[in-house]
Amino acid sequence: MPERSAFPAGAVRKVAVLGSGSWGTTFAKVLADAGSTVTLWARRTEVASTINETRLNREYLPGVVLPESLRATDDAAEAMHDADAVVLAVPSQTLRENLAGWQPLLPPGATLVSLAKGVELSTLRRMSEVVGEVADVPMDRVAVVSGPNLAKEIADEQPTATVVACSDHDRAVALQQACSTGYFRPYTNTDLVGVELAGACKNVIALACGMASGLGYGSNTMSTLITRGLAETTRLGWALGAEPMTFAGLAGMGDLVATCASPLSRNRTFGERLGRGETLAQAQEAAHGQVAEGVKSCSSLRELAARHGVEMPITEVVHRVCHEGLAPAPAAAQLLDRKRKPE
Repeated sequence: MPERSAFPAGAVRKVAVLGSGSWGTTFAKVLADAGSTVTLWARRTEVASTINETRLNREYLPGVVLPESLRATDDAAEAMHDADAVVLAVPSQTLRENLAGWQPLLPPGATLVSLAKGVELSTLRRMSEVVGEVADVPMDRVAVVSGPNLAKEIADEQPTATVVACSDHDRAVALQQACSTGYFRPYTNTDLVGVELAGACKNVIALACGMASGLGYGSNTMSTLITRGLAETTRLGWALGAEPMTFAGLAGMGDLVATCASPLSRNRTFGERLGRGETLAQAQEAAHGQVAEGVKSCSSLRELAARHGVEMPITEVVHRVCHEGLAPAPAAAQLLDRKRKPE
């Protein structure tokens, strides 16, 4: 089958979503509600069976009734058969391993969509770069979805917006149309670098906000961390060729505010536990298998910033708290004691 050089608007009709966690299941629901034929792949047979039999994903999205048009399977080949788009809904640090196993099954010409927000530890590559490399496809076939997208609120059909980013504008538009509903409004963007860096960095800043909350700090502190966190994210993006205005939009400021402020945010909740004095292991146990991406991304982003000579002080102290034994209270003091400078 020849590779499609352009992806005409409206062509995404059949979609495979690989990963049945809370966001993967929620995005599958959005696609189904928008009219796409959706197959959701679950690693465990019992999860797929339960979804098909009861319309519920009790473990990752309890209480949310899934559309009848959404079907689940534990067979990746079945899920991807003739799909126009394949959505990769697995954690950032496991994307490479999972995709390597799926690569022979990918439909020719399909758009590959990453939902993961992070930077790979071993290579410092963004998720779209990992997808392009492992799947061995041109980068104009790779898209990302990122924005203020707390899964439970979207699953409850509370209004929100997001960004669909792809260097091929036609593919972005096709995916935009495939996930547009009365409660989910996607915008397109061709700045993959900015959209992905914003999504990765906001998890780290949310950890810092959670730690501050756990220490008992209030709104002034949160506002300071969010604002200065946006500044260091933008500095990194500028150094890597991103469009600065991306960071003022949904994938930047929008996602940052939602993730830093909401108790539904895994990263903020994880950071709050650390701020209250729990160890990293205790906080991970309390998360019940849910991944706080910022715990690992803080290290890869710190190294990426160092390679490009970019100062990211909040990311630096979050890394030290998570991986070098620094307590949150001294971390806050270190940030406040930095050299004074113009904003």
